[in-house]
Amino acid sequence: MAKLKIDKIRFLSVMLLLGVPAILLSNRSYGQETNSHESSEVPIQINLTSNARYQLIEHFGASDAWSTQFVGLWPDQKKNAIAELLFSMENDREGNPKGIGLSLWRFNIGAGSAEQGKESGIRDEWRRAESFLSEDGSYDWSKQAGQVWFANSAKAFGVSKLLVFPNSPPVSMTKTGKAYAKDGQPNLAEEQFGEFANYLVEVVKGLSKKGLSVDYISPVNEPQWDWSDGGQEGTPFWNDQIAAIVRELNSGLGENNLSAKIDIAEAGKINYLYSQADKSGRGDQINTFFNPESPNFIGGLYNVSQSISAHSYFTTSPYKSAISTRESLNSTLEKFAGLNYWMSEYCILGDNAGEINGNGRDLGIDPALYLARVIHNDLTVSNASAWHWWLAISPYNYKDGLIYIDKQKDDGNFYESKMLWALGNYSRFIRPGFQRISLEITNNQLQGSELLISAYQSQDKRETVLVIVNSSSKPVTVSLTEDELPKLLDSVYVTSETSNLEFIEKEGVNEESFQLIPARSIVTLIAN
Repeated sequence: MAKLKIDKIRFLSVMLLLGVPAILLSNRSYGQETNSHESSEVPIQINLTSNARYQLIEHFGASDAWSTQFVGLWPDQKKNAIAELLFSMENDREGNPKGIGLSLWRFNIGAGSAEQGKESGIRDEWRRAESFLSEDGSYDWSKQAGQVWFANSAKAFGVSKLLVFPNSPPVSMTKTGKAYAKDGQPNLAEEQFGEFANYLVEVVKGLSKKGLSVDYISPVNEPQWDWSDGGQEGTPFWNDQIAAIVRELNSGLGENNLSAKIDIAEAGKINYLYSQADKSGRGDQINTFFNPESPNFIGGLYNVSQSISAHSYFTTSPYKSAISTRESLNSTLEKFAGLNYWMSEYCILGDNAGEINGNGRDLGIDPALYLARVIHNDLTVSNASAWHWWLAISPYNYKDGLIYIDKQKDDGNFYESKMLWALGNYSRFIRPGFQRISLEITNNQLQGSELLISAYQSQDKRETVLVIVNSSSKPVTVSLTEDELPKLLDSVYVTSETSNLEFIEKEGVNEESFQLIPARSIVTLIAN
């Protein structure tokens, strides 16, 4: 135990370098990979006064699909404990965070496949969802009660933003009478666009009766995919159809004096934002929706958010490819002044070029380190101003959950994953309004997949957050090059094989020449 205490203390003074006079900073925070077999001297300097500042962080979020419809009705003790893990900003007596402090919650508006039961054609009951809209055209606000509970719990914990999204229009509006499409064709007739928009407006108004204020509406989800296999609710759309739906929704919000912003377009992969790729008529969505010369321009509508969203699926490996894809996205975004980018959905899918497999539940550090790498690249290369995880609560045997549960509708056990706490290294401390600032490693070893460092600062510039991801099997040695270092460090938090966002006390900080960042860890340092 004594040795563990010493090891914790050894890296506490890394953040003291914040007081060192700044040198020339680099925009990018990636490049040549470090050698995992050797400990490296890595002097770090942060420029607190430079104009080299990047995106404002809006929020970190996660989705309530689909488990909260059941877990929200579990016994109070268990669902309250799960909500605390997701939303709390409080610490326990030892200073350890009780939760990861999400700042946005995503509410899935169901299409009514749950009411259809087996006739819905959706094989997995847990992927069906209730609808507020009844067959007779009336609204039943007692539906989706478990989800409403979690949304109100998020609000009670101080989560500042609520986004609502349908995967499919209500089954009463769809062409197939089901909540999924047929033969990869859009499942909503154009004459129904106005009715669908009115329905979304009514949902916003209805949720207000449940104490919930909706900040964002995302009317379409991954419109590039076919959604024809009955795996879940979903429908494709063409870009011109998305523009038409958004125009109808914008009018409906305005007529009802609702301030909710419309988020588009939840692209299935990030390259669909800047190129047609393999989905002609469904790609190149930045130019399509935000170029005033485009026939589908909707960026000037009052209720349309000045952000465009996409999902990081299938673009995270190999490392160099992940970087180049995000560079291409960012270079396109830079052509549209004032347009932000949200990475609005991700979990670990596929085989990821052999780096990690999405199959198989894993509560350990390996997927957490991979997740931290994805977050880092999304924030530092594509300059995402928001980052959202997919399933906050998963019953599945995939790497898709922050918290895992037994697949039992009435009650069950729940299990924290390291991915929960890895996201917490960012979400808990990089709060809405923080701004990413530049840094460089000064011994000419640029960052790579095994060592990633990013920095963020509060609006008043009084708090700086540094997140270090060391995926290598060796500690990283940080060289402190100044004799007199101001005592700026306030707190340190570590996620590793043995720690879940564990608070490390500041006591014992010394002026050793070298400090260690533990192997296979994610470390957040906070300086005031």
